[in-house]
Amino acid sequence: MMLTASMRRTRRTNGLIAGALAVSAGSAAASAQTLDQLYAMAKPEQKLVLWAAGPTAAYERAVRAFEQKFSGITVALTGGFSNVLNAKIEEQIAAKKIETDVVIFQTVQDFVNWNKRGLLSHFKPEAFDKIGPTSKDKDGAWIAVNTNPIFYGYNTERVRPEDVPKLAPDFLKAQFKGKLISAYPADDDATLYAFHTVVEKYGWDYMDRYMAQQPKFVQGHLGVARSLGSGESLASLDNTVSSTVNVQRAGGKLALVAPASDALPVFFTAEAILKDAPHPNAAKLFVSWFLSKEWQSSTGVYSSRNDVPPPAGLKPLSSYRLAAGYLQFVTNESELIALRKRFEGYTGPVTNRGGVQ
Repeated sequence: MMLTASMRRTRRTNGLIAGALAVSAGSAAASAQTLDQLYAMAKPEQKLVLWAAGPTAAYERAVRAFEQKFSGITVALTGGFSNVLNAKIEEQIAAKKIETDVVIFQTVQDFVNWNKRGLLSHFKPEAFDKIGPTSKDKDGAWIAVNTNPIFYGYNTERVRPEDVPKLAPDFLKAQFKGKLISAYPADDDATLYAFHTVVEKYGWDYMDRYMAQQPKFVQGHLGVARSLGSGESLASLDNTVSSTVNVQRAGGKLALVAPASDALPVFFTAEAILKDAPHPNAAKLFVSWFLSKEWQSSTGVYSSRNDVPPPAGLKPLSSYRLAAGYLQFVTNESELIALRKRFEGYTGPVTNRGGVQ
């Protein structure tokens, strides 16, 4: 049948309309996973298995809020240290029996490694474009859930304002001998990064002089904050906001201060969804909600989102000179191993085992 000009115009018009509808449908599908829609898909799964490293109090609060908001889904939370939980995930991988849905770890290098091995689900929640490019995998394999500067800390009752350390060499003053504390650098990559930035500027001689101060080392930043808050220790160059707030709420007498001109080290913890997660839709719902502006604004720590203000009483990170190369630092495996070994030569192996409660 010969088509008339009118018929050809009609067919072209219909084709354009069909194409536009297809594009529209594709766009709708790409943006369809709102919290309500994810909830509808997740509710039949009834459960979420979350493994989260660090002080568990914040995650317990998140779990209660999540379960209240999304009734019908219960969360099984396991806390611990990243460098302990990651080995247990490897056991699940080896057994080909994944039991965990979402993992939140400080050891971002694990996520980079697992993604290369095809073990992570790629998911971009609504907040994805609010996260900086160095704080996420471009395909959504992992995404930072916070931004953690490592401040100086001190006991507010036993350290006078004029004696508060302003630079790393101030920790070498006689008044702090026997009263310094930090996490073990060889055990905690964030602490390792903080000490690394110090020796990069002041040389390894700094560590010799620091060790002459007879410092104490503990496992985990919560132990650091508790020691400062009780007055057992006076000062530390290794303090996180979350652990400090936790101890302050319990009545601990400690405060944070940024270095005057030394770079302020910054690390982050990130989330990832395991590829064979038993509750994949509940996992996507949790990640989307946890990274929402509403929840991130309530955490009391610096957010990984660029549209959430700093915690109350603290300045925006843009007001500091930051050492923000944490991702590159922890993914340089040969350097990381060498630094851990060298710092362990100063501190010895872990003996003061801390908790993450």
